[in-house]
Amino acid sequence: MLKRKPIVAGNWKMNGSVELVQSIANAVQNVNNQDVEIVVIPPTALLSNVVASGVVAGVQTVSEYDKGAYTGEAQASLVKSLGAKYTLVGHSERRSIFGESNEDVANKFAQAQANELTPILCVGETESQREQGQTEEVVAAQIIAVIDKLGIASLVKSVIAYEPVWAIGTGKTATPEQAQAVHKFIRDLVSKYDAEVSQTLQILYGGSVNESNSELLFAQTDIDGGLIGGASLKPDSFTCICESAKG
Repeated sequence: MLKRKPIVAGNWKMNGSVELVQSIANAVQNVNNQDVEIVVIPPTALLSNVVASGVVAGVQTVSEYDKGAYTGEAQASLVKSLGAKYTLVGHSERRSIFGESNEDVANKFAQAQANELTPILCVGETESQREQGQTEEVVAAQIIAVIDKLGIASLVKSVIAYEPVWAIGTGKTATPEQAQAVHKFIRDLVSKYDAEVSQTLQILYGGSVNESNSELLFAQTDIDGGLIGGASLKPDSFTCICESAKG
């Protein structure tokens, strides 16, 4: 079976400090990065600090526009030049709070790849959508919007993160079996377009992942690491999660 390198990415959201950057960098320095890719995704103002710390860095969003009069937006080419390797696109908070549509997310995905950033495409359903049996429909639409715009080959240099919205910051977590079922659905969906791409695609799980549940989650066949929220702000917890991804 193909061995995909796991990724553990910490999404700090609008949290963190210069001091925390160094604390996290010190904590994870002994985790073998040949076994797991560790990424810190801080507020954009801390990007240069993360890069300087030696930890792989990402940003939480980029503009769909290349440049221009778009006050407050993060320019993909600029964050790349500052050392970012990854960017989130389509996080549920961007979709729900800032009204980003599947089309907007596909445009941001395109802008990221045009500037040699690796997009981490966030997908997931709300609690009501899950209760109505719409999980697969919602997740498929979010992924297909990117495939329709850019083609299946665009997923080669990308990552998908499945984050059930009902499990983000709520303390609720999908069971390993629930998470694996959606990850397998995603891989099977991609396989319908290209079987080879589906087997190499890294799919992360996010949603209240912590040091107590990460090992069981990461042991699932189609889960290739995690997108971590609150626990990524705690050096000991984040390091423990990174270690558990090594398998």
